[in-house]
Amino acid sequence: MTAEQLHAEVAGLGEHVSLATVYNTLHQFKRAGLLRELAIEGSKAYFDTNTSNHNHFLLEPSGELMDIPSDVITVAGLPEPPEGLKITHVDVVVRLAKKA
Repeated sequence: MTAEQLHAEVAGLGEHVSLATVYNTLHQFKRAGLLRELAIEGSKAYFDTNTSNHNHFLLEPSGELMDIPSDVITVAGLPEPPEGLKITHVDVVVRLAKKA
């Protein structure tokens, strides 16, 4: 879910909270290891409660994310990281659209 979606849901329940507060809270949960942040299309960030190593389908145009099990996708040919660094995860987003 995005911060904007969560903000709209809270507002729909009649609660008043700023979007900045929603973002700050989500980022605190991320720092605590309770959420994983996924940057999609640069400016849109999704927050996932499933912090395990997995990938996603992106349903276009709704923007809904669906999990892809971690054992379904294999990534090969990754470059060696710079000295002193290691690769911790590779995010794969598979975009889906309805067939014409």
